[in-house]
Amino acid sequence: MVSFAPIPHDMCGSTRRGGDAVDASGPRRGGLVRFCALAITAVFGLMIQASDPALGQDPSIKNFSTVKPGSSFPSQPGGIFGQQKRINNAAPLYLQGDDLIYDTKGGRVIARGNVQIFYNNYLLTGDKITYEQRANKLIAEGNVQLRDPNGNITRAERIDTTDDFRDAFVESLSIIARDETRIQARRSIRRDGNVTEFEQGKFTPCKSEPGQSPLWCISAARIVHDQQAATITYQDAAFEIFGTPVLYLPYFQHPDPSVKHKSGFLTPVLGYSGKLGFSLEVPYYFAFDRSYGFTFNPRYYSKQGVLWQGDWRQRTQSGQYSIKFGAIDQNVNDLPDSAAFTPIERERLDGFRGTLETRGQFSLGSWWKFGWDVTLESDASFRRFYGFDNILQTDRVNVGYLTGLSDRNYFNASLYQFGGLLPNDSQTSKAWALPVFDYNYIMAQPVLGGELSFNGHARVMQRSQGVVSGLLSPGTDTTHVVADANWRRKLIDPIGQTWTPFANIRADFFTFDNALVNPAIPGSGVYSDTMWRGIGSAGLTYAYPFVAHTPSATHTIEPIAQVVTRHASQRIDQRLIPNEDSRSIVFDDNSLFFESKSTGFDRIDEGTRFNYGTKYTFQASNGFNARVVLGQSLHLAGSNVFADAGRDVTTEQNRWNFSLANGLETRKSDYVAGLYVSPLANLSLVAQGRFDTDDLTLRRQDTLLSFGAGPLTSQIGYSYTRAETLASGVTLKSAQEIIGAVGLKLTDTWSIMASIRYDIDEQMRLQDAVQIRYADDCFVLSATYSESFIKNETLGIQPDRTVMLRFELKHLGSLNTRTDVTSFLSGLDNQTNK
Repeated sequence: MVSFAPIPHDMCGSTRRGGDAVDASGPRRGGLVRFCALAITAVFGLMIQASDPALGQDPSIKNFSTVKPGSSFPSQPGGIFGQQKRINNAAPLYLQGDDLIYDTKGGRVIARGNVQIFYNNYLLTGDKITYEQRANKLIAEGNVQLRDPNGNITRAERIDTTDDFRDAFVESLSIIARDETRIQARRSIRRDGNVTEFEQGKFTPCKSEPGQSPLWCISAARIVHDQQAATITYQDAAFEIFGTPVLYLPYFQHPDPSVKHKSGFLTPVLGYSGKLGFSLEVPYYFAFDRSYGFTFNPRYYSKQGVLWQGDWRQRTQSGQYSIKFGAIDQNVNDLPDSAAFTPIERERLDGFRGTLETRGQFSLGSWWKFGWDVTLESDASFRRFYGFDNILQTDRVNVGYLTGLSDRNYFNASLYQFGGLLPNDSQTSKAWALPVFDYNYIMAQPVLGGELSFNGHARVMQRSQGVVSGLLSPGTDTTHVVADANWRRKLIDPIGQTWTPFANIRADFFTFDNALVNPAIPGSGVYSDTMWRGIGSAGLTYAYPFVAHTPSATHTIEPIAQVVTRHASQRIDQRLIPNEDSRSIVFDDNSLFFESKSTGFDRIDEGTRFNYGTKYTFQASNGFNARVVLGQSLHLAGSNVFADAGRDVTTEQNRWNFSLANGLETRKSDYVAGLYVSPLANLSLVAQGRFDTDDLTLRRQDTLLSFGAGPLTSQIGYSYTRAETLASGVTLKSAQEIIGAVGLKLTDTWSIMASIRYDIDEQMRLQDAVQIRYADDCFVLSATYSESFIKNETLGIQPDRTVMLRFELKHLGSLNTRTDVTSFLSGLDNQTNK
């Protein structure tokens, strides 16, 4: 039976309470209570301070957020190296043992025979525990075991420590964490309450059968943990695989897990590329302060020289920011295909090339914040060539912003800079938005029973003169100011019909200089103008859901109808107004009941439009659910702005303002349909289609099917756009593409994966990959082979093959190597994970 520990009168000066009950929280705690608390604290403190040597290898990770793959191993909160609970000295202590001996003359208390001590959710057991009061010494002997609140188990044959725990000696140490991580040592000695030494220590997170060596472990003749210096030092250390040493290090040192910020070398990076040659990167981290640090990671290329790189990161009380740079003094003759460069290209690519990238965000209070995301570069191809960006990136957008957000107010002021990254955009005029203002306010009280809101938008765009796709652009400057008010109210009648009336009034003001006018328009030529427009709209959305319940499912059919009316046409031709933010027109089942089908502010709908459709939802009691949406939009009166996209009047006249085959270009729109089915938890189908209003032929389709069953997981996506000749005489090519991936778990540890991207029209593979992976409780190894068949001379993209190897050791991190450093078709970084 477990009881409160009895305390003899001559050792603590207090009497027993209620037989076995003892108050352990008084100012003069008894000796046995104290030595039991010390026993737990001693074993716990001594053993837990031994640390995983890998956790300190990149101390910056804990202080700054970095882009890196996550660990393959689930984290164990409060493991061997986790934060431990503090000892509560006022908590009661429970003691159980076969014999309890009070040696008053010798000043000792001895507990023997199946001793169990429970204190602060720690459980200490052993054959014998002795407290020598005169020597201030605690001895625990025979099958000593401690289980902490996190589930970790520490075992030892003998613990010999002073009662203030400044010095201690432990024999046959063994620690087993909840995640099966193990630490063993022949003996451990603690000196001066600061330094702990382990002799013949071993560490492994791998499970193994009795008598068999683990998959891998780290062993050392001597491990020293200096708590004050927060370092762990290894002497005569070896990395072993199945008990065989494969790597020997006579000496190395790293911070202990309590350190989140310390200078030192990080994991080296090795690579090879046919264009750049062999490469080596040895990063060094400078820990200037707990809040900021600098990683200096120059990379040497055998064909290009040294690429100087660095990364400064800092946190403050109100936010954080980072500054990264890369620079190289390059010989143009060392670049691939340098003989084919023009004199201008040779001049641009010879000598210094570099980039500077900075991001930040800071809080100005509970409602306000500001930040920026800016990337500068010496030329348009530098970041793609050296792997700072995805090779398919074609534009650069830099932004600085100020944002305020409260319960009913929103404000944003942003500054933008835009630029092209294509080779023939090297002389392109850059564009600036200086600034862009957005404001939204929602009235707190209902107006006519509904919600009234106000919106404002103002934008100033500036372009310098340049060349775009070989054509001269004079640099179109625009100013656009928008103000509108919106009202809506939802009503439900007694039979369940919903009526949602809404209204909007809007005013726009434009000024622009050096606009390019469509040559098809009389008087074509570069011109400037000032315009304004005003428009009011009103509408009503009606829905009537019918719900039917059966013993096994619920069926809901909801017919929806919506009418929106506006001015029949604007006083100005919208095709003559620069279109900066309304180039994406997506008409599908999701946008069917949008009040406005235009995106952005530069284009607005005109006339009267009627949208109608039906939603059907099926929900079974066994979890099966499905939703179907069908509908169409009719342009009843007025001008249809989607019938003629118009030419771009800002940069190049041979580019349309938006897609001509948008599905809304005729009086009767295409039919749109959406199917969303999930019959099982691991099976789902999403299909969206757009069908010709005349003959119901398919014009566009997007389908995604995901499936998983047992060891098999798969996903397949299909997209299709019909080839057609529009009424304007423009011919559009068809586009069909399929993307598929499948994974199969062969055993508990082995799995394979394959993926493919295939162009059906061109009858060619675009990308494919195959991966084989081994993963157990402490080790992950994967080998991936991928191919790209994409060729784009404008972007400088050529077909490529990549082999990537990755292995990860639990608690030690991972290493990635790949045979190229310029293949970023999937946005993969060539950096080693640290």
